[in-house]
Amino acid sequence: MAISTRTDNTSDTADRTRKMQRAASAVLYTVLVLVALYTARTFIPAVVWAVVIAIALWPAFGWLERRPVFRQRNTLLAVVLTLAIGLLFVVPFAIVAAQTADEAHDMMQWLHDVLRNGIPMPALIGRLPTGSQQVAHWWQANLATPLESSPAVKSLHSATFVAMTRHFGGRVVHGFVIFGFMLMTLFFIFQAGAKLGRQLVAGSRRAFGADGAALIQRMADSVRSTVVGLVVVGLGEGALLGIAYGVTGVPHATLLGMLTAVAAMLPFCAPIVFLGSALWLVAQGSMIAAAGVAIFGLIVVFISEHFVRPVLIGGSTRLPFLLVLFGILGGAETFGLLGLFIGPALMTILVVLWTDWMRA
Repeated sequence: MAISTRTDNTSDTADRTRKMQRAASAVLYTVLVLVALYTARTFIPAVVWAVVIAIALWPAFGWLERRPVFRQRNTLLAVVLTLAIGLLFVVPFAIVAAQTADEAHDMMQWLHDVLRNGIPMPALIGRLPTGSQQVAHWWQANLATPLESSPAVKSLHSATFVAMTRHFGGRVVHGFVIFGFMLMTLFFIFQAGAKLGRQLVAGSRRAFGADGAALIQRMADSVRSTVVGLVVVGLGEGALLGIAYGVTGVPHATLLGMLTAVAAMLPFCAPIVFLGSALWLVAQGSMIAAAGVAIFGLIVVFISEHFVRPVLIGGSTRLPFLLVLFGILGGAETFGLLGLFIGPALMTILVVLWTDWMRA
């Protein structure tokens, strides 16, 4: 009997020791992971962007990986895809920069004339249905006079302008650094190929079980459909409105079409570009063309935002339109541009948890 008691006590002590060791190991692992994440915190956005792009392109990557020209050539495929994505981002910015450089001389001349002579008041202000006198008085006091002595311009202190310029330049350099590390991370993800995908599926299944692995798959589908919905709709709106700009005589229609496409990838931002173009046409006296651009743009945006985009984003993940909207806008407000893709994935988790709870 005494031997049995001692054996039980020894077994209990061993069990407690193992539990304490597992708890200590969990704490140690958690601390090490947090320290590692804190060390690499500057590059986390680059990794997340690379993961989002990889998820969006994974079906296409799998199809290319099975082609004879890329079979057993993961490095070549990774190089081709990474270069293609890099050019996809760089070429539009290069075109915008080239056109901006072409217009820089005329812009500087215009700024010089404005500083010396002011901005003449458009005749349109005198035809406003209400408030024309107040607007005209403010314009004459602040903009029609030489801007070097204008009260509106004097408030822009030179030191403030220099500080803003330095901050903007620093953000641009930081953006290029993140972009470079994003491409580097994307290359290694593509180089790992299907092996990485299998490891992620096996790891998620081992860590979270079958339900957890299925939830992660739903999140990946949500991110992929969000990318498709934002990019495809944005490019479509930019192409259609670019044609409208060219037909109505808006200058630099191609450049404005590209800007519209970028703005349209953010919900409800495309009107900023095409309504600005319509205002320019109004200032030139082209009322019919301005109305055409504004009405056509509103129709395109209404159809895209209320019918096409919700179907593309919510269709594969079965998200209601309202949750799609909450996910995109709330995600953008919380996480910035990355939130456009993270938000719908979080809404997918909400829907899945609600469905599972109702079935339980």
